[in-house]
Amino acid sequence: MTLTIRDCRPGDEQTASYICLKTGDHGKDSELFYTDDPDALGRIYVAPYLKFSPELALILEDDEGVCGYALATFDSREFFSRYEDEWRPALCEQFPDPSGDPSSWSHVQEVYHLYHNPDYFCPEPYAEYPSHLHIDFLERVRGLGMGRRMIEQLVGRLRSRGSPGVHLGMSDVNDVARGFYLAIGFHELIRRRSAIYMGMKL
Repeated sequence: MTLTIRDCRPGDEQTASYICLKTGDHGKDSELFYTDDPDALGRIYVAPYLKFSPELALILEDDEGVCGYALATFDSREFFSRYEDEWRPALCEQFPDPSGDPSSWSHVQEVYHLYHNPDYFCPEPYAEYPSHLHIDFLERVRGLGMGRRMIEQLVGRLRSRGSPGVHLGMSDVNDVARGFYLAIGFHELIRRRSAIYMGMKL
C-alpha cells in the first residue's frame, strides 16, 4: 500500500466529507444514520476548514483514493467569527431548525439543529492554545502511523506561524483516540458535556 500525505486542493471537499461521514459515530461509520443527507456532518467539520484555512488542511491518499484528512486553524476565535458571519447564514437558510420533541429527532435533524445553535467553545487558557485541529481516517489506514505524521506536519505549520499551542475536542467515549492523543503529546484540559478537550503547547 502506498500512502501519501498532500495539501488539500480544489475538488477535495466531497471526498473529505465522505471520510467525515464514515467516521462520524465516535470514530465509527455513521453512514446509516445520514442516508437522508450524507453531507450533513461535512458542512460543519470539513468544508469550512477547506474554505477558511486551506493552508492547514492535509489529505491522506492510498491506492484506493482519499482515506483521511487532518484540518487545523490558526486562531480558533477568528475562525468561528468567520464561520458565524460567512458560513452559517446559508446553512440556516437552506436547512431549517427542526421543531418538536428533540428526543424524536433523527441524526440529520440533530445536525441541522447544530447549524442553528453552534457551539464555539474554546478551552482556557485560550492564549496558550488558540489553534485547533481535528483528524479522521478510514479504518483501513488506522494503526499505520499516519495520524502522528499528519499531526506533526500541522503542528510544524502552526509553530512556524507563531502559534503557542493547539487544542482539539473529542468524544469522551472514544478511548482509542484519547490514548493516541496522549501518546503523541496532548494532555487533557477540560471535560465538558460529552467532550474531552486536549491541548499541546508548541
